[in-house]
Amino acid sequence: MNNRRVSAAKFVSRMLDSPQHEEALGGEDAHRLLATVHADRVCPPRGHWISWDDCYASADLYPLPWKARLLLDSWGRPLPIPSHLNGAAYDRAAEAGRRAAWISSEALRLGVRL
Repeated sequence: MNNRRVSAAKFVSRMLDSPQHEEALGGEDAHRLLATVHADRVCPPRGHWISWDDCYASADLYPLPWKARLLLDSWGRPLPIPSHLNGAAYDRAAEAGRRAAWISSEALRLGVRL
């Protein structure tokens, strides 16, 4: 009897949403940037009752369109950059705001549910 192996991916892919949009929206670099800026925004240098690492980890769990919404207002525009961010953190926040707005609009164009 000839028993061929069957790839489970053929069957699983029919049941799970394909994360192909993640790569189209910026991939791992975008995940890292948005999660880092989210943690920078909510954890001021004077301290916060939740650690920076925990804030990063909580944002890192989200898919890119949800992560982008953490940095946008209700109209899809980047939130103002907090005054406690300066230097490289300020530049990173400005870039993340622009990318978050782009990710949000692209996700809508691609039909990704937010």
